[in-house]
Amino acid sequence: MTTYAVGDLQGCLKPLKCLLERVAFDPAKDQLWVAGDLVNRGPQSLETLRFLYAMRDSVVCVLGNHDLHLLAVSQNAERMKKSDTLQAILEAPDRAVLLDWLRQQKLMHFDATRNIAMVHAGIAPQWSIEKALKRAAEVEEVLRDDNRLCKFLDGMYGNEPDVWNNELSGVPRLRVITNYFTRMRFCTADGTLDLKSKEGLDTAPAGYLPWFSHKQRKSLGTKIIFGHWAALEGNCPEPDLYALDTGCVWGGALTMMNIDTAKLHRCQCSEEK
Repeated sequence: MTTYAVGDLQGCLKPLKCLLERVAFDPAKDQLWVAGDLVNRGPQSLETLRFLYAMRDSVVCVLGNHDLHLLAVSQNAERMKKSDTLQAILEAPDRAVLLDWLRQQKLMHFDATRNIAMVHAGIAPQWSIEKALKRAAEVEEVLRDDNRLCKFLDGMYGNEPDVWNNELSGVPRLRVITNYFTRMRFCTADGTLDLKSKEGLDTAPAGYLPWFSHKQRKSLGTKIIFGHWAALEGNCPEPDLYALDTGCVWGGALTMMNIDTAKLHRCQCSEEK
């Protein structure tokens, strides 16, 4: 069995199929990890969801900000943005099945045997792997709870609170957890977030660093796969961290990695859309 991880798909199904064919992926024995943002902005969001759902027993997904946005839009159409490419999912006859599957996915996946984690954006520097898993589980539980789902999704948006506090409760607590896992790029050593800066490493606001550059980061020693940050172009200066978002939806490449050998495979998305 071979396990591969792939960066942000965002509805770019043809490049994914290109990569899977290139490595002779066999869902009967291989496994595919997807680092979030399965949908949106790209041309085949519905088809991408259907493709992953069809081989769901061989797929491990973590949720990205665009996936959570889809869930929120499905509950409240007023959340739809002009740039979204989600309408086909909302009108699909299998909408309910696909969205129910999506909300069962994780915010964080951890393979203890390999000592490797996968998240969409990052792990707060003040959290160990064990604490991060507990925080992720809080949001995952709500996503799967019909009675609490709508309230969370409606209150999910926003940049405050901008730092974790154990005393936080309710939707604000869930919001900051979600922002760490799905939107974070820059933060301070204590985890205070800057959610406005989205460009390269040299654009950090004063007093902030990329989340992975803090020397006292408590997840040090664990390999981490993440996406979300296309401006990195797949380059992360820290050891044992793998940035797999290489801007497929923006005309870059889709990147897939063998998680045991770290061998990369790339498909230029502009040629495959």
